[in-house]
Amino acid sequence: MTDDPVLRASDADRDRVAAVLSEALATGRLTTVEHADRLDVTYSAKTVGELIPLTRDLPDVTGTSTPVVVERQNINSTFSKIIRKGRWVASRHTRLNANFAALIVDLSDAVLPGREITLQIAARFSKVIVRVPDNARVVDEGGSAFGKRNVSGGVEGDGPLIRVTGTSAFSKVIVTRGVSDWNLA
Repeated sequence: MTDDPVLRASDADRDRVAAVLSEALATGRLTTVEHADRLDVTYSAKTVGELIPLTRDLPDVTGTSTPVVVERQNINSTFSKIIRKGRWVASRHTRLNANFAALIVDLSDAVLPGREITLQIAARFSKVIVRVPDNARVVDEGGSAFGKRNVSGGVEGDGPLIRVTGTSAFSKVIVTRGVSDWNLA
């Protein structure tokens, strides 16, 4: 990245800044709120000058050949039970596939790559449970046939926007802030 503040920022410039911010979050130099705020500014920045202050107080990340921010990922479960929880790096677009299975995804401690992520759920004869952060806003744009779909994450909060899309058939899909209806055993 050049230091000329008036030049337009490239996608590579933004990805480099995002990698520094994600490393700072992972090492405890930034809180999740600071990370989310800085990442939001990173991906809306138009010039290099807007990017420079975001990492001025952080050490540079060198020697990484792969970016920390993952644009897309798939989590697949077939005739199985998969639980993804704790501290893990989510992507901007995550596809959750469950066929005759159980898929439990906890985003409350996950490192979210920005202010908006999309969860595309494809469930057949399955159970999919997603826990969202307490301050998340949730928008449900999916559907269900011969099943139950309960998206109660709500639309209030100043946290990330989590967009839930996709369809389910003969399945139960739950998106919630709480854990009272989880079957983690």
